[in-house]
Amino acid sequence: MSGPNITVYGAYWCPDCRRSKQFLGEHQIPYNWVDIEQDPEAEQLVIAKNNGKRIIPTIVFADGSFLVEPSNAELAAKLGLKTSVERKHFPLIVIGGGPAGLTAALYTAREGIDTLVIERAAFGGQAAATERLDNMPGFPDGVEGLEFGNRLRQQAARFGVELLQAQDVVGIHSHDNYHCVTTGSGDEYSAQALLIATGSRYRRLGVAGENDYIGAGVHFCATCDGPFYKGKHVAVVGGGNSATEESLLLTKFADKVTILARGDAFKASQVIVDKVMETPAIDVLFNTQVQEFLGADSKLNRLRIRHNDTGAEEELPVDGAFIFIGLDPNTAFLKESAVRLDRWGFVVTGHDLVHDGDRPAGYVDREPQPLATSVPGIFAAGDVRAGSTKQVASASGEGAAVALMIREYLRTV
Repeated sequence: MSGPNITVYGAYWCPDCRRSKQFLGEHQIPYNWVDIEQDPEAEQLVIAKNNGKRIIPTIVFADGSFLVEPSNAELAAKLGLKTSVERKHFPLIVIGGGPAGLTAALYTAREGIDTLVIERAAFGGQAAATERLDNMPGFPDGVEGLEFGNRLRQQAARFGVELLQAQDVVGIHSHDNYHCVTTGSGDEYSAQALLIATGSRYRRLGVAGENDYIGAGVHFCATCDGPFYKGKHVAVVGGGNSATEESLLLTKFADKVTILARGDAFKASQVIVDKVMETPAIDVLFNTQVQEFLGADSKLNRLRIRHNDTGAEEELPVDGAFIFIGLDPNTAFLKESAVRLDRWGFVVTGHDLVHDGDRPAGYVDREPQPLATSVPGIFAAGDVRAGSTKQVASASGEGAAVALMIREYLRTV
């Protein structure tokens, strides 16, 4: 297999370099990273391309063209990502291109319902950033997450789904029977029905130094950033399924993986725990918390950790740290809307909307469908929904189920 056709020249301390790398990672676009402070020839190349100026990031493409300090929109345009569509109204708009959103979209499009999917990152959602899915029905040998995401996208496209990528949804509002979506680029699209399938994201620790070293030693995606740690020592923070699964993945790159778990035991599937405990490259420190991320020359090189059972603190030398401590829903764009959220920010649906007697205006004298939100015509499915199982298979199932509910709803408006 050929290597990446994109080279990002930059430095670890450069925030724009981190942003560009994050954008490429989110869209699952392979690239070579060259730190010009460690490579004098690369530094001279950057200076030559910028007429004597040392400007980073400088991103060079296979055809010899390059971008200097590009915005995400400029990168998206260069990479051929579709970031706008001429048509502004659809019967259905799906916000989120993960398993739930794409499954719903291919179902509705197959029913002849013109459907627009708006996705901020790579199609396939978090599933696309998973090394391998071993529990998806129909894949007896498992399937790589990226391949699964690509298959979903291709299948949706085959049924005529309009796919809009690299666009953040910043807000929604409703009037009459119309629901309007505003994107970060300032475009507005309207629909008779909306599906919120924006999923969730990894939670951060919120301790000193964490933000300083994101992209410079602190990471949240082993698939994206694990290859940078070949032959090195990395820490994984967390004690659940994500932490243990990603630790196993990281052993394919790093020589040593140290898991730092706050509790005195893992909260993960026993089969995964057994595999972790029998893997020689993995060390486990229970009752341990990260107090601070520390480094030198703008790179993480150690963690200050606390052993909760003794109160003792020490510094742990590492080359990188991966944080897997839970999920937060991607619902910031709903904060000013009438869509009801629970105390953690997940979208409330179905019977949970009415069981406490506080019925939304649209459901005073009728029951909401299982995947309906507090606003009639707006539905939710997948990891963003309160009470969902946070599994790829169930998200896909909810996508299929909600598509049928949306079909019936559209017959009434």
